[in-house]
Amino acid sequence: MSTTYEEAVSSFEWDVPDDFALPNVLADHAAEFGNRLAVRFRHEDGWLAERTFGEIHEDAQRFANALADLGVDQGDRVMHLFPRHPDAFAIQAGVLARGALLVPCSAMLQSKDVSFRAEDCEATTVVVHESLTDMVEQALDETALETVVVLDANGDPEPENWHAYGSLVDDQSTDHDGPDLAADDPMSINYTSGTTGRPKPVLHKHRWLHCFERVNGPYWWGVDRDTDVEDELLWATTGTGWAKWFWSPVGVALVTGAPQFVYEGEFDAGTYLDLLESEGVTRLCAVPTQYRMFTQRDDLDDYDLALAEALSAGEPLNREPIAAFEDAFGLTPRDGYGQTETVALVTNYPGIDVKPGSMGKPAPGVGTTIIDTRDEEEVDVGETGEIAVPIDSPAIFDGYYESPDLDDRTFHGDYYRTGDLARRDEDGYFFFEGRADDIIISSGYRIGPFEVEDALVGHDAVAEAAAVASPHDERGNVVKAYVVLADGHDGSDDLVDDLQDYMKSETAPYKYPRRIEFVDELPTTSSGKIRRIELREREQSKFGE
Repeated sequence: MSTTYEEAVSSFEWDVPDDFALPNVLADHAAEFGNRLAVRFRHEDGWLAERTFGEIHEDAQRFANALADLGVDQGDRVMHLFPRHPDAFAIQAGVLARGALLVPCSAMLQSKDVSFRAEDCEATTVVVHESLTDMVEQALDETALETVVVLDANGDPEPENWHAYGSLVDDQSTDHDGPDLAADDPMSINYTSGTTGRPKPVLHKHRWLHCFERVNGPYWWGVDRDTDVEDELLWATTGTGWAKWFWSPVGVALVTGAPQFVYEGEFDAGTYLDLLESEGVTRLCAVPTQYRMFTQRDDLDDYDLALAEALSAGEPLNREPIAAFEDAFGLTPRDGYGQTETVALVTNYPGIDVKPGSMGKPAPGVGTTIIDTRDEEEVDVGETGEIAVPIDSPAIFDGYYESPDLDDRTFHGDYYRTGDLARRDEDGYFFFEGRADDIIISSGYRIGPFEVEDALVGHDAVAEAAAVASPHDERGNVVKAYVVLADGHDGSDDLVDDLQDYMKSETAPYKYPRRIEFVDELPTTSSGKIRRIELREREQSKFGE
């Protein structure tokens, strides 16, 4: 990009088109460059699929017509639960074309997590991959869910109100007469990861995607609709159930018209590097754990990559992988920071000097600042405070879905408080200092200690538990559990294995404690609250640098 950071900040103006909505954007793309590659998909089993922008638009219209036949109307909530898939974008755009709200779910959730989301937002329809149907069966008995669409179904499903996606869209028209969509219409309910209790239903309007185009695209990825994106190939390694899927595969690549690569398969550093090279990926967004594992390979210098940009998100990226990536490819990975509730609030803007360990500078147009944790005064340079955004910024969410109590706690005063702590240096760079609510960030996943602790104490052998972040070379941090055993139980390696297996069945797999230590008691304050800071300090002294 030719403009400087200072010029971008001073000249930025919001101009959200009134009719902005993903189905409308895809219709424009189809008319302007329908034959352009939109998605190149590879599966770990070897099969390949490609979709043009025109094909995605037409498939979305077909699915919208199918949903209309199923009785899905404007304002209905439609959940989806599928891995990375070549039809993911058409399914999402098809739901939106009906005026319904998307409710993304990660394939790493448990059945009870799906039931909670379905009940909380009163979803009536779910699109689920055939490999994950067991996760929705419980929800059908406990919630208002009544219609199931199965992706990659082997034939037509037998249960009543279950439908094969392929059969539904066959012979449907590529013209859908849906509602006129506007930027201020509701678009999605993206649930948080539950860092401060139960996951919260974050309501976004269609405007959110335009904000990604205006902020994440130029001020993180380095692309926008005005640049020549036809020869690019973007790869964001996120999954379809996470907010980052909207941050990059949808909000940047699909909206700007940039071709993208999608891979469905377990992460392996060698495999991913092979794909980067063979596919000619030009811009990559990965999590710090993946960068750390890339740079641990002895043959890193042997790869001939076409990368022009490398982005990192999820947690701070430490100095070693940055230096190793620079040595191997002459390219500096650039951090960015944001939340499910926001766009990229702080980025290492393309072209500015990257300070290792820094999230970068506030993204133009957003208004991100750091305020005192007790009032709304901005803190001085070098002081730690809470990252905050003005409540009138278009770049943040529109409240929690039908949860006025959560709104009252969030939107008071002049700022939306993120709950994340940071400091600003004399050059305006932000440095992440931690979570005000003791969040654990492991391999880019945000994990709240309370969910881990609540699950642990459900085991007969556990009386009390405290979960904290424990430094780890590859994952940044792992979950460490300090456990006080119930009477009649003794600590052992076998019990550690038993507790870990138990946790994998109770929570998403990435949340289980990879380290467990048995203690006689937990450190507490005078009021009986657990002093997690003391436990974190213990872990830092054991495993930190």
